[in-house]
Amino acid sequence: MKNYWELSKNLTEEKLLTSGKGLTQEEVTKRQDKYGYNRLEEGKKRSIFGVFLHQFADLLVIILLVAAVISAFSGNMESTLVIIAVLLLNAVLGTVQHVKAEKSLDSLKQLSSPSVKVIREGKKIEISSVEIVPGDLVLLEAGDMVVADGRIVANYSLQVNESSLTGESINIDKTDEVLEGELALGDRKNMVFSGSLVTYGRAEVYVTHTGMNTEIGKIARLMNQVMDRKTPLQKSMDDFSKKLAVFVVLISLLVLGLSLYRKMPIMDALMFAVALAVAAIPEALSSIVTIVQAMGTQKMARENAIIKELKAVESLGCVSVICSDKTGTLTQNKMTVKKLYVAGEELLPGEELGGVILQDYAVEKEGELADDARMLLLYNAVLNNDSSIINGKGIGDPTEYALLEMFGAKSEEVVERLRETFVRKEEIAFDSDRKLMSAKYEIGGENLVFTKGALDVLLARCTKIHTGTEIRSITEEDKSHIEEINQSYSMQGLRVLTYAYRMLDTKLTKEEEKDFIFLGLTAMVDPPRPEAVAAVADAKMAGIRPVMITGDHKITAVAIAKEIGIYSYGDLALTGVELDAMSDEELEACVDRISVYARVSPENKIRIVQAWQKKGCIVSMTGDGVNDAPALKKADIGVAMGITGTEVAKDASAMILADDNFATIIKAVVNGRNVYRNIRNAILFLLSGNMAAILAVLATSLLGLSVPFAPVHLLFINLLTDSLPAIAIGMEGADDTLLKQKPRNPKEGLLTGTFFRGIIGQGCIIAIGVLAAYALGLQADGAKASTMAFATLTLARLFHGFNCRSPKSILKIGLLSNKVSVYAFLLGVVLLAAVLFIPGLTGLFAVSALSAMDILVILGLALLPTIVIQFGKMIYTKGENL
Repeated sequence: MKNYWELSKNLTEEKLLTSGKGLTQEEVTKRQDKYGYNRLEEGKKRSIFGVFLHQFADLLVIILLVAAVISAFSGNMESTLVIIAVLLLNAVLGTVQHVKAEKSLDSLKQLSSPSVKVIREGKKIEISSVEIVPGDLVLLEAGDMVVADGRIVANYSLQVNESSLTGESINIDKTDEVLEGELALGDRKNMVFSGSLVTYGRAEVYVTHTGMNTEIGKIARLMNQVMDRKTPLQKSMDDFSKKLAVFVVLISLLVLGLSLYRKMPIMDALMFAVALAVAAIPEALSSIVTIVQAMGTQKMARENAIIKELKAVESLGCVSVICSDKTGTLTQNKMTVKKLYVAGEELLPGEELGGVILQDYAVEKEGELADDARMLLLYNAVLNNDSSIINGKGIGDPTEYALLEMFGAKSEEVVERLRETFVRKEEIAFDSDRKLMSAKYEIGGENLVFTKGALDVLLARCTKIHTGTEIRSITEEDKSHIEEINQSYSMQGLRVLTYAYRMLDTKLTKEEEKDFIFLGLTAMVDPPRPEAVAAVADAKMAGIRPVMITGDHKITAVAIAKEIGIYSYGDLALTGVELDAMSDEELEACVDRISVYARVSPENKIRIVQAWQKKGCIVSMTGDGVNDAPALKKADIGVAMGITGTEVAKDASAMILADDNFATIIKAVVNGRNVYRNIRNAILFLLSGNMAAILAVLATSLLGLSVPFAPVHLLFINLLTDSLPAIAIGMEGADDTLLKQKPRNPKEGLLTGTFFRGIIGQGCIIAIGVLAAYALGLQADGAKASTMAFATLTLARLFHGFNCRSPKSILKIGLLSNKVSVYAFLLGVVLLAAVLFIPGLTGLFAVSALSAMDILVILGLALLPTIVIQFGKMIYTKGENL
């Protein structure tokens, strides 16, 4: 059997058992059962048991295992059993968190999976890439990601970037011709391969292989394991944890040496040193950071901001400039044709125009149609167009299907009849450099090239004009009048497209896009999103500079920018041409005054991003097209459109807007700031609580007193207070203060001097209460002292969870505003009570009996640090809306 590149279109259809009408749903179901879904099998993942075992590969766990062995040798089997039980419970919790995180990532992958246009049962539909099967007829166009291997059967100037497979960064020109012989992958010019990107043109492709049977699937089989990269914050925390562990081990060894010098029994000295180590290291630190980030990404996904990379969550809090596209992001992306200028008069869209076409339309009259300027313009709008209307729904670019909808209720019928009658012979796809799109048809016995595009480009290529009664040479007076009409529309905030045509019997090339006959203009409106005005105001309040970047005319762009609030008196607006004339130094000098960029190129966007970045700003850039990909990569946070965005843009971005809405970016920035703040607060909670335990152990060691906590006490405290309350802090909701803060300096580390002072200060306050309880208990005996210190520290840290929810006092934020924190506190109290009062557990945790007065003392001393910290917060924020 020959390879697919050696087969003609007909033989390919025979081999794949398909046709130009595509597959039926029944056949699709059969093939999905046979070939499976179109997805790559991920590298061999660690089994759940493997994940469970991996929880023990940690320095802290090793220290705890040493503690268990020491306890066993000292005859304290209850403590050994509890340590082992706690380690097992920690491992189970870690395993559950790992599995949940994987499920979260899988759901995010589903949300951001590419979509693809196919022909099934004779109709063009859009489906998820995982549903593709061999034999499907796929329609590719610039901006699409190729989601399966396939044979090109109709090629229209298709160019594909196959660097993901071949390593070659240049675009490959494709063909639909039959090729012969055994060919290397890069030479199979009539094939496309999964994972490559369509950068130009379009094509019709029969899918030949899906999933693991694709070329990229073969590569995937060679990969044994997929390693997830840690985010900068995770790396920073890992580094901090290692340094802390080393520091604690050194301190523990110092304490051990001091204890032995004082003639303490070696087992007691070892337990003392181990207790200090256990008290100091917050074992849940890394997992808490990951959990809070994962919860943040899930919340953002529910609000239509799909985060592809966890590190984007961290960067969102630092964003100081948002360079946003206009169409669809700041506006509704519901383009509607409002006016047509043709044959020297202004017309309104609607059924009247549709009626003209339907009344005059007949194959036998097609020779007459070429003389009707209105007819030619409408032919241009419908035939030189890659979008469609299916069951009343527009598929494709909103600007393009707006042109199809201008015939009112009869739009779908008009479009279908025209496209069934006239077949496209050649085309040159739109690109942002030419700002033109051309298609060639035979109508009325003539080979006509229809072209539409930007007025400034197309009008310059027109040598004649269709006046409605005659075709004559275009004059400078004609051009001036057309430009006046265009400016009038632009000042009304309307987007203008220009239409022209020519006769051409030779091959259609870019060089032949000249000597056109001017036909007319269409003026469309894309009204601003109602929420965009408020979102722009919020961005400015948050210290974020919104900048509009658009391909529209400068006057149109400024009109919309003024309405939305981006452009203010004294601001500048530049075109791409004006930007090209500026040096990098000149741009940097005035970039903070430029609010609107119009008629820009991809290179212009990169320069804009670089100019802001050189000023030390963190830049977010939105985009939807193939040519936006470089700028999206260059930006600190590339944001792709989920609805109108090409797969190339989505692949290059760090975040995808499922609703293409600027307001969603601001929500995501607020959520990003909130996630970072919650992580910081959770770390403050963990480290200040551990600091209290360290200070208590060090104080008793220096005073030559007995150890205040058994290792099993500290394990219980860390398991309880390092997990549930910390996660509850990570679930604290966003508030208005986040919008009033300036963007965070990305160079500022998480653990600043102020932050450390907070850790030490709050740790000291809690430690004073714990040592007071220990001293009172010591009046009876060492066992009661240890029990009171343990209970006070546990309860104080549970209360401390409320302190760490916000820099504001609990009276301002409200105790019940985060109910999870209340539940975490109550559960902690119940577990502590169980350890203190249930006979079977009191022995395991080495606690002694407590009187009612002891309990009141513990409650008072545990609550006292929170009262002091809350009083300090009220004084600090008095008179401030913080």
